[in-house]
Amino acid sequence: MDDTTRRTTIAERAARAGGELALDRFRTDIAVETKDGKTDVVTQADRDAQERVIEVVREEFPDDAIVGEEEEALKTVPEEGPAWVIDPIDGTSNFVRNVPIWATSVAAVIDGEPVAATNAMPAIDDYYVADEEETRLNGEPVSVSDREDPETCTVAPTLWWDFEQREAFATVVRAIVERFGDMRRFGCAQATLSMVADGGLDGAMSDVRPNPWDTVAGVHLVRNAGGRATDLEGERWRHDSEGLVVSNGVVHGTVLEAVRSVRQ
Repeated sequence: MDDTTRRTTIAERAARAGGELALDRFRTDIAVETKDGKTDVVTQADRDAQERVIEVVREEFPDDAIVGEEEEALKTVPEEGPAWVIDPIDGTSNFVRNVPIWATSVAAVIDGEPVAATNAMPAIDDYYVADEEETRLNGEPVSVSDREDPETCTVAPTLWWDFEQREAFATVVRAIVERFGDMRRFGCAQATLSMVADGGLDGAMSDVRPNPWDTVAGVHLVRNAGGRATDLEGERWRHDSEGLVVSNGVVHGTVLEAVRSVRQ
């Protein structure tokens, strides 16, 4: 088994293990805390799921760096060497409101570039896995949509905007509904990116600088499914890029136009 295959296997194993732990706590009477704002919530399930993910990774890769949302993990992706980017429960706001759209996300990166990723969504029994060649949903290869007409496309504003940025959010929403056939917002960035990968959505965007644990795995899924991921200038997206724009590739220019409306 080569190194990438090993990392793909461990990414899936770790995401499933963390997701199963989180699922055991889902729709139970779990205490909810806030971090940096009224809607920035965290639970003990987040912390325990991250610990479980790290345990599985450490069994095979004890010396690799760990980047994660919760305590005691790095907050930036190293530019050199191997690392793992973890979000134990992406979509905690959904999780605490008993909404089943949340994901346990694990990505393996080498020198800052993802080589393997899994988004486990156990509450709806969907598991997205990407190696270096393809993206699979529940074991079957998937690809981005082939829609060419923006007026038939569905696009999502990916990340939330803070209260002081709500005017920007409203501008993006207006830009979407003026250009595309429909809009969705799921409250989980990794789920949204996964749906672009499998063709359920045609694009997604944000002008906010995203956290790597909210995005790296999903971007790898999109690219391996034939899609495109860029920054706001249309350059290839990296974990430290400003903004994030993903699409099926065909309507990417129109998605870029929509998110750039915030800067006009």
